Amino acid sequence: MRARLVVFPIKGKKWCFSRSVDPFAAQSPSGVTPTTVRGLWKKISSESKPINANAELLVDFISDKMNKAWVGLEKSPDGSIKNKIHGFGLKLLARVKPSEIFLKSISKEVTSVQVTYPPSLDPRLVRRRLRHIAMSGTILHKKYLVGSVTLLPLTSAFMVLPLPNIPFFWVLFRTYSHWRALQGSEKLLKLISNESNPDKPDSTDDADESKNKKKPEQKLQSPTCILLPSEELYQLIRDASEEGLDEATIVEICKSFDLNKNDVLKYRNLV
Repeated sequence: MRARLVVFPIKGKKWCFSRSVDPFAAQSPSGVTPTTVRGLWKKISSESKPINANAELLVDFISDKMNKAWVGLEKSPDGSIKNKIHGFGLKLLARVKPSEIFLKSISKEVTSVQVTYPPSLDPRLVRRRLRHIAMSGTILHKKYLVGSVTLLPLTSAFMVLPLPNIPFFWVLFRTYSHWRALQGSEKLLKLISNESNPDKPDSTDDADESKNKKKPEQKLQSPTCILLPSEELYQLIRDASEEGLDEATIVEICKSFDLNKNDVLKYRNLV
């Protein structure tokens, strides 16, 4: 699956990195993730899969339960305890960095990326920035993942209280979020590092001619990263002031390139 990434300056030296919303991404095949603990155990025990595959199945199961619980809180009546918990959760989610949201969007199903950027930017700089955010993500989210896992046993002690254990579920969510961001960082770094441009001549073609003859399938391999300058994107951002893009321009960009407006605005408002 190819993912379209959109990169552009949003305020001063701040750049926005976002993935176009895929309407089919949220539609997971029915029956892939079990809905009950018994179904989860049956799927894990009946199929001989690597430990990593079973771990991902467990994470997907927990994620599905968390999503359903969140939807339940969102639909709760105004003024209720659940509704207040949902409002508090929204405030906590607003503090999540946009780079984490971007890295989480690079799922394991992504096999290549198409990077859309304004032609006023140097494509080598675009690749360098993407590589930097991926490398930084592997370091930061690995550290935060260990910290979140360490806090899980401590916050579980609040289960004895008759109130909803918000600290435990928040730390559980952060553990899942950091794990997904770490996976996305490693995936993006791999795709960016394997970037190739078939139209650009290689200075080592003559020296490696004999090797290419032995391995002709390498010539037919599709690039995992395609840089695509967009004149439309440039026209939208060219009149930006020193204060950065205004909200109306950001909304127009999000409509044209299928981006999440709230995620893009986070880049502009990031301190």
